[in-house]
Amino acid sequence: MAGSKEIGEGTGMERKSFELGDVVMMKKPHPCGANEMEIIRMGMDIRIKCVKCKHSILLPRAKFEKSLKKVLRSASGDPSEETET
Repeated sequence: MAGSKEIGEGTGMERKSFELGDVVMMKKPHPCGANEMEIIRMGMDIRIKCVKCKHSILLPRAKFEKSLKKVLRSASGDPSEETET
């Protein structure tokens, strides 16, 4: 059909890639005031730890992906994947 699109194509939503050990920025800051979280467990649920106060939070993957703003530092250390602002 003319004008048909693949699912997810053209929505402007790019799937963010992240891995174990990455430091990420969430949309909302932690109550302690920090906005940096480290990924310490991955699976169906993702456990993140606040870099400032070391408190850990377990989130379902879907909620984590929705709340993720950007990856600040990649655990792999590959500079091509890091985003600097």
